[in-house]
Amino acid sequence: MRVAIPVTGGLVSPHFGRCEEFVLFDLEGGDVQNRTCVQPPPHEPGAFPAWLKEQGANTIIATGMGGRAQALFNQQGIEVVLGAPQDSPDEVITRYLNGTLEIGENVCDR
Repeated sequence: MRVAIPVTGGLVSPHFGRCEEFVLFDLEGGDVQNRTCVQPPPHEPGAFPAWLKEQGANTIIATGMGGRAQALFNQQGIEVVLGAPQDSPDEVITRYLNGTLEIGENVCDR
């Protein structure tokens, strides 16, 4: 399993489409096996879902995301987890793995 988390300034980005990078976590057996930072392509509507699929992601954890983007991720077979706190990606993935990730509102529900 590969989880993508959009990051800006070292924290989960409030706007995934404007993030500085994505941190990709490879998970196996309930543990992080690998952590990779990748630069996204230039932001264009609909570009990130296909690009993240090419990167092998099957889940994205974000703070907020519009409905169109959610639909595009779903079309790519990527599970969308929204409402994540603006913490470090390492803290968010740890909570996700432990089942203690508290999900808030989708801050970009348009």
